[in-house]
Amino acid sequence: MPADLGRLFAHARPHARTLALGGVLALAGSGAGLAMPFMAKYAVEAFAENRSPAPALLLLTLVVLAGAALTAAGSYLLARTGEAVVLGARERLVARMLRLKIASVDGLTPGDLLTRATGDTTLLRTVLSRSLVESLTGALTLLGTVVLMGVVDLVLLGVTVLVLAVVAAALGLLMPHIRRAQTQAQEAVGEMGGALDRALQSFRTVKANGAEDREQAAVTAVARRARDKGLTVARWTSASDVSMVVSVQVAFLCVLGVGGARVASGALDIGSLIAFLLYLFYLVAPLGQLTEGWVGLTNGMAALDRITQIEDLPGEDAQEAQPIAPAREFTDTPGPVDVTFTDVVFRYDEERAPAHDGLTFDAPAGGLTALVGPSGAGKSTVFALLERFYDHAGGTVSVAGRDVRDWPLADLRASLGYVEQDAPVLAGTLRDNLLYAAPQAPESDVLDVVARTRLDGLVGRLPDGLDTRVGHRGVLLSGGERQRVAIARALLRRPRLLLLDEVTANLDAVNEQHLRDVVRDLAPHTTVLVIAHRLSTVVDADRIVVLENGRVRAQGPHAELLEKDALYGELAATQLVAASTR
Repeated sequence: MPADLGRLFAHARPHARTLALGGVLALAGSGAGLAMPFMAKYAVEAFAENRSPAPALLLLTLVVLAGAALTAAGSYLLARTGEAVVLGARERLVARMLRLKIASVDGLTPGDLLTRATGDTTLLRTVLSRSLVESLTGALTLLGTVVLMGVVDLVLLGVTVLVLAVVAAALGLLMPHIRRAQTQAQEAVGEMGGALDRALQSFRTVKANGAEDREQAAVTAVARRARDKGLTVARWTSASDVSMVVSVQVAFLCVLGVGGARVASGALDIGSLIAFLLYLFYLVAPLGQLTEGWVGLTNGMAALDRITQIEDLPGEDAQEAQPIAPAREFTDTPGPVDVTFTDVVFRYDEERAPAHDGLTFDAPAGGLTALVGPSGAGKSTVFALLERFYDHAGGTVSVAGRDVRDWPLADLRASLGYVEQDAPVLAGTLRDNLLYAAPQAPESDVLDVVARTRLDGLVGRLPDGLDTRVGHRGVLLSGGERQRVAIARALLRRPRLLLLDEVTANLDAVNEQHLRDVVRDLAPHTTVLVIAHRLSTVVDADRIVVLENGRVRAQGPHAELLEKDALYGELAATQLVAASTR
């Protein structure tokens, strides 16, 4: 627990002064409440002695108003601090998530990550604005109340403390159960987010396959598990609440019995007994604060554990994770770079066969190099290693004669343009998507790549042109349009090395031919690496590298490979014939 509190205080440290001031005001409000039983005692004595109770009642009223004002001010400051802490935690967590290594994210689900960034961070607000201060305020108020009870009568105080000690021991046994249950409940909520995200990300697939009922059942099953875990938390929390209430009631009965006997014997006056009983009832508030505070802290520690799990995952280091600065002028683009793979070994995890097993090939600077081969040969992994989404285990991957691990990551990625196989388009406008990789690109360059990728017709049809919103994941665009947007985005960046992964998959024959012309024009000025299953896309490549089982099987120009490599000949015969029948 001390280590957990240290991590919690780290989140609150920038707001320590405001948090301390809010706690002091809340404590002062509780302190004002401690004076009430004494004021009541003086009022009772005034009635008993036939004196005017007005001064005591007036003072009691002022104390009540002052306590309320102090409590309200403290509550506002604590709530404001809680919101600031949540904002800071979310900023740090989102920054960390976006800089995680891809291998770290591969084992997580977007829904669970969203839950950690929203629900778990919200619990920190509750902990810092309420639970932590309530625990401290409750403890100090409890201490003050016990001291004043001792001033009234030590014997009755001993009876009360004995009862409360038994209950405190019981609460200490309950807290580990509450924390464990809360952790499981938060994990279940994360699983529900992951299940719902799975269905929503494949919304059209769900509908096309009539799987609405199955997906609903899957999400509902996870939601029910989350409910069951929440009920477990509720049971343990209810047990702690009942323990606190029962302790006060038992203490009241004991004090009433012992106190009544002491009044009857003359050892205690009736006013002191009334004051002691009022203090005993006043114990309900600090005990409630202390119990709820500890339960809240326990819940918050569970949320903090989930946040820390993300913060502890391997990430791109601070120097590498710097954002790519738009420093390159469009009139001063550096020249193309060469690419060399030498005995590269890489596997995604220990349970899978190597994706690359001694892969060796080179792509000269300037020109078009094509990677072909059956599915699973390791073609897309070449691009992943060049982008340093993953680090290879053996061998050397070099760009411009320099190992990719020696490049500053921002500079490496600034030199590459990558068009992914599924051509992702982000929610926003068409212009936002085009400028995503080159935010400072001038309008003339935007219009140039729009024309080169034959998006000008699309722009002319859209109601707001480039400023038309394209929907979530570009749902308002066709597959071919999304592909051309992704290509235009990469071209606008003016990369030194352009990586094209199955970019013709969603293009018709006319647009495919046009893209081949664009690539041919680019090749003298930019090194182009292209992955394709349509061999018609790469027959004019300067070099074709045939991959199989993570190794280079053969390489050379199209005509030479047709003669000397059986696999390439089979691929060519199958795919070129298929292309001619379309």
